[in-house]
Amino acid sequence: CSLGHSLRESSELATEMNKHLFVSLQHCGQVTTVYKNTIQDISGCRHLGIAYEPDTVVSADPETCSKLTCSETAVLETIGCGPLERCQGNNTCVVDTTCNVTGPTVIKVHGQLNFIKDRCAYSLVSIPSIPNLYLVANFRDGRREDVSFLERVILRLDGPGVHIHLEQGGRVWLDNSMLTLESLPQLVHGVQLSKDQTGVIANLLLSNLNISVFFDGYTAQILLEGPAGSSVEGLCGNSSSSLSDLRLSEYSSTSCEMQYSETADSTINCNSVTERCNLLKEAPFSSCNTDIDPEPYITACTDTLCKYPAVDGLNCQFLKAYARACSQHNHALDGWTSNTGCSSEAFCQDRTCSDHEFCGEKTVGGDTRCFCRDIFASKYQANNSLGDATVCKENSASLSLVGCLLEDKDINYSALHLNDPTCRGQVDKLTDMVTFSFNSSNSCGTVVTTNNSYVIYKNTIRSQNYSFDVITRKDQVQIDFSCVHSQPSIHTATFRIRDCSVAQKISCGAWNYTLIIKAYTDAGRTQVVQLNSDLRLNQRIWVALETNGLDGSMVTVVRDSCWATNQASPTSSPRHDLIINGERYSDCANPADLTVAVEENGLGTSTLFSFNMFRFTGGSGEVYLHCKLHLCPKEETSCIPNCNAAARRGRSVGSKYEGEASIGMSWTH
Repeated sequence: CSLGHSLRESSELATEMNKHLFVSLQHCGQVTTVYKNTIQDISGCRHLGIAYEPDTVVSADPETCSKLTCSETAVLETIGCGPLERCQGNNTCVVDTTCNVTGPTVIKVHGQLNFIKDRCAYSLVSIPSIPNLYLVANFRDGRREDVSFLERVILRLDGPGVHIHLEQGGRVWLDNSMLTLESLPQLVHGVQLSKDQTGVIANLLLSNLNISVFFDGYTAQILLEGPAGSSVEGLCGNSSSSLSDLRLSEYSSTSCEMQYSETADSTINCNSVTERCNLLKEAPFSSCNTDIDPEPYITACTDTLCKYPAVDGLNCQFLKAYARACSQHNHALDGWTSNTGCSSEAFCQDRTCSDHEFCGEKTVGGDTRCFCRDIFASKYQANNSLGDATVCKENSASLSLVGCLLEDKDINYSALHLNDPTCRGQVDKLTDMVTFSFNSSNSCGTVVTTNNSYVIYKNTIRSQNYSFDVITRKDQVQIDFSCVHSQPSIHTATFRIRDCSVAQKISCGAWNYTLIIKAYTDAGRTQVVQLNSDLRLNQRIWVALETNGLDGSMVTVVRDSCWATNQASPTSSPRHDLIINGERYSDCANPADLTVAVEENGLGTSTLFSFNMFRFTGGSGEVYLHCKLHLCPKEETSCIPNCNAAARRGRSVGSKYEGEASIGMSWTH
């Protein structure tokens, strides 16, 4: 802090010269002003040779929007635009920033890098003042399990109800509906959407911020424009949140917790990769280097391509991302495509792949096709399989093969068939699965064999074999699949009666009697069904309604109807009629149940009928039997019911029929 001469010497010098001038000297935060032999000490700040008094704010450069602040304690501070802002002159800051997401990397405007190492979805942009708005990036694997790539961009609007998906191949979905886009913008839920051969553009115009998204299937460029002070969070914002805090697992296609690792690819020459990536520091890219730092793009390029083969457009992907960022600063970079052998058109534009596939480059010919994602394919490769397990049903069988695995083997699914050459695979365009099936109506040449316990249905998927093909250089396909079913067997259900004898006292005018209902397993009524008796489905049983206390010479018992339910209430449903009291039938037994037989009725003080045991389908396994009857005093007219409709209508029963009675019994399965 020494000035080379003392303050006393400075004072004497000023007195001697007798000049009406002042000299400001800084000494450890103190400024001493000398004026006409008068010395005054004040605290102050110095910047670029200029001294500033405490508590001073000075605009240093309107073109850079920088301000100098000298605090009350003589602390100097330079203030400029925020991290996502730029100065547009006249000391005015605005939000104007670009974020590039390419491969597994997120590159912010000032060169900050984030590497995405898992297969998850992340928040790129969120606006705290608009809580329902998110811009989401989804990362998936390709040819390797341990390297992720940007796979789609999702705009979430108005909460979870509206989603716009920008996908590879130039596909754009509004929730579950695919949109047809052209070069002219189309307005969808406030978002302007357009598409050309370079990619898809989505412009979202908000009240205080404009968001523009460009996506070519592999690289997304996000532009944010708005007034200074706009709060933007996410990987492309000014958020200081960690990657785990910005992870959105609900938008991820796979488990975010699963980590993968693979051995290094020994075929990759990292020196050659680095040389390719360093083209960003050479012409014509070098003309943009002062505005856009190439180092983050070079780092992203070398880090990715030293681990992942330079196919599927990766040789150009990072160069193209840098060139597009430069175009936002009016750098045309004329000739960069021809110098690097790249194209400005989107890679794999208009090629549609399924969710478990990605569009990649064939090793021969340079054409593109859909490849299996490595994580998806690994579960089949571990078993040396080309598809899922056989699905066996009672009368059919099917086997589904994975389309991209067939292509890996250079197998054309259209040349495959079952034993019957007319039975070919059906392709699901959404999943790219090829399914072969046969059933009872079309066996497709299925061979059926049996043994004591099983029935075996066998068929084979095989490749087309033309008789005029003398030679072939393709593998012959023969995939056997079969279904094994147990031989049909008799499954029995046993029933037990809840009470082997149900009796009740009946009082009917002059008649007082006991009514009993019993079940027997033989027509001679010698084998009464007891509590420990088992009844099988379809076993015949006889049901008798017997009375005690009636004079058989004066009165008979007439059974009107009997029916069954699966609940205790006689009026519940479902209901199955056994004996019907009506005039529409030629026999009192229900004609819909041919097992019912009426054996005694109206002849004496008991009645008898039989039927085969049953159960209600889908019910509780319980059967409740209900019967309704009445007494008939014996006179000249017979008490035997005449189930002939015409005869019944011609007979007047009048008061000869005494009051009705009801009784029932039940079984449980």
